[in-house]
Amino acid sequence: MILARIVGTVVATRKDPRLEGKKLLIVKPVSPEGKDEAGYLVAVDTVSAGYRETVILVSGSSARMAEGCKDRPVDTAIVGIVDSLSLDTPAR
Repeated sequence: MILARIVGTVVATRKDPRLEGKKLLIVKPVSPEGKDEAGYLVAVDTVSAGYRETVILVSGSSARMAEGCKDRPVDTAIVGIVDSLSLDTPAR
């Protein structure tokens, strides 16, 4: 699973018919601390996520098992919206 923040949308006038009706979003991977990581991804939205929300992504065969993605050409899917995140601090 990958943490990411939604930074944009993709509008495609022509795409595979199996993707009709699916919202495509541009996401930026982030660290657990919320810092941007390298690169961008395009993901199919399965949870009605919104701009600037932190989300959980899955990729590969896991993405094709996400709700509404079975038998579709999907490599990355948004499967959750993060409400809060906490990290255990290392013992000193």
